[in-house]
Parts: sequence; C-alpha cells; structure tokens
Amino acid sequence: MTAFFQSFFGMPYGWAWFVSTIIGILLIALPLMLAVAMIIYADRKIWAAMALRRGPNVVGPLGLLQSFADGLKVFLQETIIPSSANKGLFLLAPIITFTVALIVWAVIPFQAGVVLSNINVGLLYVLAASSLGVYGVILAGWSSNSKYPFYSAIRAAAQMVSYEVSIGFVLIAVVLWAGTFNLSGIVEAQQGHVLGLFNGFGFNPLLFPMAVVFLISALAETARAPFDLTEAEAELVAGYQTEYSSMSFALYWLGEYANVILMCTLNAVLFWGGYLPPVDWAPLYLVPGIIWLFAKILFFFFVFSWVKATVPRYRYDQLMRLGWKIFLPLSLIFVFAISGWLMVQRVGL
Repeated sequence: MTAFFQSFFGMPYGWAWFVSTIIGILLIALPLMLAVAMIIYADRKIWAAMALRRGPNVVGPLGLLQSFADGLKVFLQETIIPSSANKGLFLLAPIITFTVALIVWAVIPFQAGVVLSNINVGLLYVLAASSLGVYGVILAGWSSNSKYPFYSAIRAAAQMVSYEVSIGFVLIAVVLWAGTFNLSGIVEAQQGHVLGLFNGFGFNPLLFPMAVVFLISALAETARAPFDLTEAEAELVAGYQTEYSSMSFALYWLGEYANVILMCTLNAVLFWGGYLPPVDWAPLYLVPGIIWLFAKILFFFFVFSWVKATVPRYRYDQLMRLGWKIFLPLSLIFVFAISGWLMVQRVGL
C-alpha cells in the first residue's frame, strides 16, 4: 500500500507509509468493533438457545440491533466518578484495557501476506501486549477506593499471572516445533503437518494436549466462565467494574469481548492452521484464507459460549489448583517431551 501511495499520489515515502499504516489500522479496528457488537449478540443467542429461551429478538430484525441499542444506552448515561476515587487512574484504567485489546491485532495474519506488522517476534509481542491487560483491571480496583472492586483486582492479578505461566510454556512448545516467533511462519509451518494431509499442530498427538491447555487457559486469561471469578456477582457485586458506568463501563465491555475474539484467533493461528484449510487439498485453497480463519474463530467462540452456558463457576482454590498443580506441570512435561522428540528427529541420537 505504501508503494501505491508513492506511485499514484506522488507522496514521499514517510507520508505514504504513515497514510497506509493508518488505513491498515482502521481496516482492522473498525471491523473489529462491529464484530464485537455482533459477537455479543451471538453470545446471548447461544446462551438463550442452550437454556431454551429466545434471547434478543425485538430490536431490529431478529434482534440484530440489540447490541447497538445497549451501546447507545450506555453512551447516553452519565459518567459517575466516586468522590473518594483517584479520578485520573479511574478514567485511565478502562482506556488501558480497551487499547491493549486492540494493539495485539497488529501482528495477526489474516491471510498469506495480509498482516499489519509482519515482525519476526510476533508471538513475543502478543504475549507482552496481552499481559498488559491486567494493569487495567488492577488500576480499576485500586482507584475505585472501594472494598469489592479491590478484592476483585487482587483476584484478577493472581488469576491472570497464574495462567500466563502455563500459556508461556505452551507457546514455547509451538515455537520449538515451528522454529520461528513469526505468526505467519507458524501458520505456514502447519501446512501438511500431519501425514502430509492435515494443516494444524492440533492434529499432532504431542501438541494436541497443549492445544487443550491453551484453550482452557484462554478462558481463564479472559475471565470467562467457569473462571469469571473477577466478576463473581454472588460475592463481588460486579467485580472491578462495580463503580463504573456509561462509556467507561462500555470500554471494559468492548475490551473483554475483543480479548475473547483475540484468544479464539490465537487458538486458530497457533494450533489449527490459521488461514489454511483443515486439509492440505488443492481445491480447498480456492476458498480465501480469511474465510477459513473466520470460520475457525467462530467455532472457538461457540466453544467459549457453550462452556459459559453449561459449566458452573469454579471455586477460587479450584481455579488456582488447576493452574499451578495441573497445567503448569503438564505443560512442562510436554515441553521436555517435544524438545526430546525434535532433537531425535533433527539431530539424531
């Protein structure tokens, strides 16, 4: 795109790069915002179907405008800041959460060669940027100067850090096998990975358990049920969001679902071939890669909603036990097993 603006409009390189980058950001951010609105609608319809209810069905055809109506409602509400809150940090916290949820998408490959920033350390960037999301939650709990949001923030810090450890070891296993931190390279390494037929590390018996660990850890990292203890209404009213209203609450709302879509995308990219078709068969490549990626994202989002609608919430001790006593040892064992197997295959005994 930079070359297009240079040749067609005669722009100097700096301005051409700047304009093309802004357009690239908008092409990701605007559809993502629309996707978040529609994915909230889909979430509610899936829950309703599993509970034999109708779900949103009044606002717009088939209730499709319900999310936009909810967004308009919070936009028109008054922003209330508690008198004893730290006002600066109170307003900054949701901005951090929302911004972090967006910046990670810069390195996600939507199709071969279609990525905003195709950096060699893309996976490290994802891990580093997504880890910053916990600061938005902690600042919200602390700056509210209220007991229950503070309890929720402490829970969130422990929960997110605990499951990021397991996610880190899972990513080591993927990097070892792919031989690169570049997300496009990881996707390409999955082509014909199993028997020269299946595209995806998830079809590999050594990596399939890691795919399961990553999926469950993604639920905990995004505080989705059954790990939504940072927002447990029974004990914490609404968790760290208790004191928020209007657009500050909406930013958390949007950031949470943007993170959910991101984790669904990472599941697809790291383990199930990303923009590649499931089977390495030439006719399937006639379908654009972005369609395959979106289909996989929707499948994993359905799994996220299915779990939320059917699985009861964990107790906090169960949550921490699962992260530290099961997932951490399991991921370590598989890192050693995968390293050993690769040494045998690539170097020999």
